[in-house]
Amino acid sequence: MENLLFIETGTGVDVHGQDVNIASERAVMNAIHVNSMPGMRKILPNGDLNKMRVNVKLGLPRDLGKLDQNKIKELIPYGTVTVEVMAGGMATSSGIFLEEQQDKNDLMYIVNAVVEVGY
Repeated sequence: MENLLFIETGTGVDVHGQDVNIASERAVMNAIHVNSMPGMRKILPNGDLNKMRVNVKLGLPRDLGKLDQNKIKELIPYGTVTVEVMAGGMATSSGIFLEEQQDKNDLMYIVNAVVEVGY
């Protein structure tokens, strides 16, 4: 990305089920859902939102290979989206095992997200 304009951060948690996809989706939504970028068309080449580049970085505590990157890309409404996955976040006890919530153990997964926006 030649021109980095915004960096947004977020955190997502899957308290039950130990699913990095759920925690990652929540982290990305936490990063982007309270932002508005009304001046983007004026900044982007030819005012084209599809010229926007979005790089999503996710720190996962476990199961890095189980992340569905296409689902993460679908959360971003415009531009060309790339996803980087790295070790990070946290797996810690939720304090309870609930079989009816599809728990495999008593862990909750916490994922950190960084969403970089530019062109």
